[in-house]
Amino acid sequence: MQQVAIIGGGAAGFFSAIKCAADNPKCQVTIFEKSSKVLAKVRVSGGGRCNVTHACFDFKKLIDFYPRGKKELIGTFSRFNVNDTIEWFESRGVNIKTEADGRMFPVTDNSQTIIDCLLNETKRLNISIHLNHALQQIKILNEDSIELTFADGKIFHCTKLILTTGGFPQLKSFDFIASLGHTIIPPVPSLFTFNIPHSPLKGLEGIAVADAIIRLEGSKLEEQGALLITHWGISGPAAIKLSAWAARWLNEKNYQTSLHINWLPQYDQDKLNEFFKELKQTSPSKKIIANSFFNLPQRLWERVVTLAGIAEAENISDLSKHKFNRLVQLLSDMTLVCHGKTTYKEEFVTCGGVSLKEVNLQTMESIKVKGLYFAGEVLDIDGVTGGFNFQAAWTTAWIAGLNAAIIPNAK
Repeated sequence: MQQVAIIGGGAAGFFSAIKCAADNPKCQVTIFEKSSKVLAKVRVSGGGRCNVTHACFDFKKLIDFYPRGKKELIGTFSRFNVNDTIEWFESRGVNIKTEADGRMFPVTDNSQTIIDCLLNETKRLNISIHLNHALQQIKILNEDSIELTFADGKIFHCTKLILTTGGFPQLKSFDFIASLGHTIIPPVPSLFTFNIPHSPLKGLEGIAVADAIIRLEGSKLEEQGALLITHWGISGPAAIKLSAWAARWLNEKNYQTSLHINWLPQYDQDKLNEFFKELKQTSPSKKIIANSFFNLPQRLWERVVTLAGIAEAENISDLSKHKFNRLVQLLSDMTLVCHGKTTYKEEFVTCGGVSLKEVNLQTMESIKVKGLYFAGEVLDIDGVTGGFNFQAAWTTAWIAGLNAAIIPNAK
């Protein structure tokens, strides 16, 4: 009987365990989880609904949603991609739906549906699950034997080992992997919102704009999409995605930078100038503050107009050149000073982890250590928000489980 150990009871851990046990009944598969609960991130994902994957069915386009791991993932996604994920769950009675923004959830809108599916599979395949088992050390005895020592002193021997621990916020947490000779790309946060402590938008919390452009000063990094004004600053899909692409750049800046927001991406400054000049001719008596001419939320429009120094009583014909230019500037390029970040709900992700140069992406096996495999966020792979990180977990776990199931020298 081949012993296969999986460290980490999250999405990648369960998926790799299930694939391994299903492919080879001669494998005794055991999951070790350091906490008292498994699949914790699955439970909270998508506001408790579990954003299983994203409706991007062309794997050559799918890779464009991964700031780290893009070129390496094309081969893995060609083997197990979004279509395969949907088929895997639906063949086990979990129907998946697609929302307008491309995110995919179980039709029950309940993450427990995904958790139950994974738990039922582990039970059916006689996969052992050990909770409160924090790994302390990995020792390679020989090519066919790996010794695991846990914090309570317990020792476990296995033939194959799959590490699915997820990402760690601190580099030292990777020491048990680095001790095996692996290079660790230093972890930094990804998928977060921007803190604007002295925001001129205070009091507008909860207001959302469906389409805006957010840009980081001093870089070429920008994102277009929905923005949300929050108690702490700026959030929403565009801001979260920008944080992923700019994760390392922002870390180097210690999250001290300026954001530039174009609230009206369909207009450039020249078009805005023309719009207001024409408005001055056609509707000179209209009150500026009372009319949101661009379908912006009324309260946001009022704030922008006020910031431009325009009084409540002023109409279009009263608009001075200075105020006119200031209004155009605020609509097309509002500057907000950022001081720090805030974790986006419970969906904390780090970029960094085990260097992909030291992993055979065809098998997910370590190039340094025979019989050692990796899957999920422990690798230097991360995607933007929207189900992409789960898809990378399912894919890398499926490949790791497939190859860990192979018995050496089996005939």
